[in-house]
Amino acid sequence: MTMLFLERMKTKVVNATEFKAKCLALIDEVQERGETITITRRGQPVAVLGPAKKNAWKSPKDSLAGKGRIVGDIVNTDWAWEVLEPER
Repeated sequence: MTMLFLERMKTKVVNATEFKAKCLALIDEVQERGETITITRRGQPVAVLGPAKKNAWKSPKDSLAGKGRIVGDIVNTDWAWEVLEPER
């Protein structure tokens, strides 16, 4: 029953000895194909090796929202231009 379920999920099944011998190659396979590998010991599943969850892309929009505050008059900016003008 367990093997039938694993086959339907397109999961590769390897025993612990084979996993130990081919560990890096199996990790590369998981990364490339995105499928899981079930590792067994004496025919019983003991671990599942699968792809890491990728973080969803997060838009930078509103990433600074609420992190700053307005100080002073933002409508009348005459003073800012006076400061930025070169001395004569």
